[in-house]
Order: sequence, then C-alpha cells, then structure tokens
Amino acid sequence: MAKDFARAFYNSKAWRDCKDSYSKKALYLCERCGAPGLEVHHKIRITPENINNPEITLNFDNLELLCHKCHTQEHKREIRLSKLRYIIDEEGHVIPIEE
Repeated sequence: MAKDFARAFYNSKAWRDCKDSYSKKALYLCERCGAPGLEVHHKIRITPENINNPEITLNFDNLELLCHKCHTQEHKREIRLSKLRYIIDEEGHVIPIEE
C-alpha cells in the first residue's frame, strides 16, 4: 500500500500510463522469475524528497516488473539491508553487523 505522501502519485494518470507501458514492454512477465508480472517496482525507492522527480518516478531505467512473490522478497531484502551496519576490522575487512 502506498504511503500517504505517494498516494496522489500512484493514482495519477502519468503513473498509470507509465506502469501500463512498462508492463507491456516487459511482456507482462516478472523480470526475475518469469511468472506473471503484477507489480511495477521502483529500484530507487520513492521518498518525499524525490516524489516529484520524473527521473526517479517515471523512468523505465528505475522500474522493474515483478510478481507478487518477488516484490515481497525485494521489500523484505530492503528491510534487512536497512538494518545492517558495518564495521571495519583491524585488517581492513568490511564486516556487516545487524542491529
């Protein structure tokens, strides 16, 4: 479900047209697993700061057609990554740590 700040964007004709065109370009198939594609995902997440930037919101290079399962997995991955922090050990290796 869209966050409050993005609701008007996701209901706009510009987004509906973009989403439909992108889905058609992707042959209506999930770009990860080949199942029927249902959700057009923004690779760079939409935020209050970039919601009015069409290079983020309407640019095909920032979109990916996903099935529901792959879309859910992507958002779970994003949540996991947002909780990761990193330390650098004495030998200069980057080590992820979860909070």
